[in-house]
Amino acid sequence: MILLLDTSTADCHLSFYDGDVCLLEDTWHADRELAEKLLGYLEEKMASLGKSWSDISGIGAFRGPGSFTGLRISMSVLNTLASDLHVPIVGATGKEWESTALARLTAGEDDQIVLPEYGRPANITQPKK
Repeated sequence: MILLLDTSTADCHLSFYDGDVCLLEDTWHADRELAEKLLGYLEEKMASLGKSWSDISGIGAFRGPGSFTGLRISMSVLNTLASDLHVPIVGATGKEWESTALARLTAGEDDQIVLPEYGRPANITQPKK
């Protein structure tokens, strides 16, 4: 099963595919709870399909552009999952990112690590003294 995830906005978009068949498509308004609840959300959706982490055969990540924090969180989680599960991970951008990610995974591609594309330089606040 292939996991596809987009956290570029406050609404998190998740899909699970088996080949070309979409098993589940869901949107979750994660807002400021993404870091705290992402793994539980993924587990809940897999359980609704009778699946677990061991059923994941590949991961597709929306690289951006989008929210600095949302993309940073999802890239950290998805890269860690891909490494831990020993499955390929690919990143994609644009309106057709899901079909691009699915095609790349089907072709046997593996980015090994996916980095976010914010669309502009990250706006990182300087620490106050």
